[in-house]
Amino acid sequence: MARSSPNFIITGGAGFIGSNLTLALQEKFPDARLTVIDDFRSGNFKNLAGYRGDFVAQNLATLDWREKFGDPAAAGFDAIFHLASITDTTLHDQFVQVHDNVESFRRLLNFAHPTKTRIIYASSASTYGAVTQASVESNRAAPANVYSFSKVIMDNIAMREARENPDWIIIGLRYFNVYGPREAHKGVPASMVYHLSRQMKAGQRPRIFKHGEQKRDFVYVKDTVEGSIHALDAKTSGIYNLGSGQARSFNELVDVLNKCLCTSFQPDYIDNPHAHYQNFTQADLTNVRSALDYEPRFSLKDGVRDYMQWLYGEGQAS
Repeated sequence: MARSSPNFIITGGAGFIGSNLTLALQEKFPDARLTVIDDFRSGNFKNLAGYRGDFVAQNLATLDWREKFGDPAAAGFDAIFHLASITDTTLHDQFVQVHDNVESFRRLLNFAHPTKTRIIYASSASTYGAVTQASVESNRAAPANVYSFSKVIMDNIAMREARENPDWIIIGLRYFNVYGPREAHKGVPASMVYHLSRQMKAGQRPRIFKHGEQKRDFVYVKDTVEGSIHALDAKTSGIYNLGSGQARSFNELVDVLNKCLCTSFQPDYIDNPHAHYQNFTQADLTNVRSALDYEPRFSLKDGVRDYMQWLYGEGQAS
């Protein structure tokens, strides 16, 4: 990114990944003009402590971008980071989920189209569905729930626009199983790392599905934020995985948490109540390494340790 004082919009900037991204952009570009758009359905103002930019409280599915920001050429945005969506996969109202996620994106694209403003948006690893090996971006989509379906439609729209407008850079980022600071407000949809640590800090055995051999690509939010910012320098449009590149079992996660929290709990194995469940996720990072110069810095141990120190203060095991 050439300019030292860019003009960015971050939708969903009060949410988990969005707030981490917003504050990282503020730190990286101290003179940037930042505008967060969020309706607080899955965000919290407390996530933006120390934020110095503007804030628009709006539902993106009904937002009139031109009325709010005027002519896109005059507005002069350098990039729009689109992280807002209904992220609760337990919401089964198909109309609400697809309408809000897809139409919000369509409105954004229509606003950005005349100026070809760079778009960096959140897709999802859930679009791959049930897999048994590392997911490559060229794999066929196999959404198992309506949230994933909405992300597939967003990918379809984005890549159609990119094909029809070769000079317009649109980057989709398939976030894998992200964990880290500023996710507690999410409640049930918060990461396993958060929920298991809370159980263990309360003196309880961590509850995981039988028999703990399910594997996830747990990626620390600081890595996903760095990858998202790298997308500012992408030369061409594309959709890319953002993960750690490693699949780690639930049992391994409990071991890591025990080490970081100085505990010695054995898992409490429970039945899995979910009919459609991803028992395995792993990001193939070949394409994103090449296109975005992305390389995750945090191993599971390092990420969990950093997170536990953020959550519970100093004094955790190193």
